[in-house]
Amino acid sequence: MKFSNLPPETIERLKKFIEEDVRSGDLTTELTVPEDTTALATIYAKEKAVLAGIEEVAAIAKFSGLTYEVLAFEGNWVNPQQPVMRLSGSARTLLTIERVCLNIVQRMSGIATKVNKMVSVAREGNPHIKLAATRKTTPGFRFFEKRAVVVGGGDPHRYALDDMVLIKNNHITAAGGVRAAVTAARESVSFSKKISCEARTLQDTEEAIDAGADIILLDNFKPKDVRGVVEVLESKGLRDKVILEVSGGVNDENAKAYAESGVDVLSSGALTHSFKSSDFNMLLSMN
Repeated sequence: MKFSNLPPETIERLKKFIEEDVRSGDLTTELTVPEDTTALATIYAKEKAVLAGIEEVAAIAKFSGLTYEVLAFEGNWVNPQQPVMRLSGSARTLLTIERVCLNIVQRMSGIATKVNKMVSVAREGNPHIKLAATRKTTPGFRFFEKRAVVVGGGDPHRYALDDMVLIKNNHITAAGGVRAAVTAARESVSFSKKISCEARTLQDTEEAIDAGADIILLDNFKPKDVRGVVEVLESKGLRDKVILEVSGGVNDENAKAYAESGVDVLSSGALTHSFKSSDFNMLLSMN
C-alpha cells in the first residue's frame, strides 16, 4: 500500500490535524522522554470491526519521519487484540501523533463497519443494490468519512455541491415546482452532470421524469409505497428511463425491505452521522 494514493490536499489536511493537536509543542512528551529515544508502536483493534484509516496513518508516519508496516488491510474485518499496524522511529514522534492516528482509525473504521453491515442487510433483498452516503458529514473530515464509506463497500454519493444537480424540496419551492426546477437545470447543465430530483408523490415523480431528470429521489416513502411507485412506472414504460433512489430514514432494520422494493440506490445519512467509533489502541515498546 502506498500512502501517495491520498491526494496532496488530503496530506496537507492530515498535517493540519497534527498541528492542531500539538500547537507549540507536546509538553508531556518533551519533559519526560529523552530526545534520542527510539521505539516501536503497535496499533491493535480492541473490538471486531471493518478496518479503515490505515492509509491515513501511513501518510502521517511518512511525513513524520517514521517507518511503518501494515499488518491488516482496509476493508477486512479485524478481531479484538489483533495488531493492524506497526510504526517505528522516534519515541517522541510516536507519542505525539498517537491520538490523531487513533482518532482517524477509530472513526473511519466505525463508519466502514456500519456501512458493511447495512450493505449486507440490503443485499439480502437485492444483490445489486447500491448503498450511498450523503453530505451529512463532519466539516473538515468529509473526505475521510466518504473514503471510509467506500472501504466499507458503499458509494460515496456527492463529495460536494458541484458534483451533480440534486434538486431538493426547498429548490422546488424556490423554483416554482418540480417541472420548473428540472426544466431550468436541464436547459443549462452540461451533459456530463446528472440531474436528480426529489419526489414526495407519484405526480412529482412523473413530472420530473417528463422534464428530463436522470435520477428520482423518493424521499420519506415507506417500502410498500416505493413498490407502488415502481409498479406504476413499470406499467407506463418509465422505469428504465431513470435511476430510482430512496432516502429518508433508511437503516439496518428497513434496508432489506427498501432494497426489495425495486429501486437502484439507498442513501442514508446515518452512515456518517450516527455511527459508533470502533475501539483501537496503540502500545509502545522500546527498541
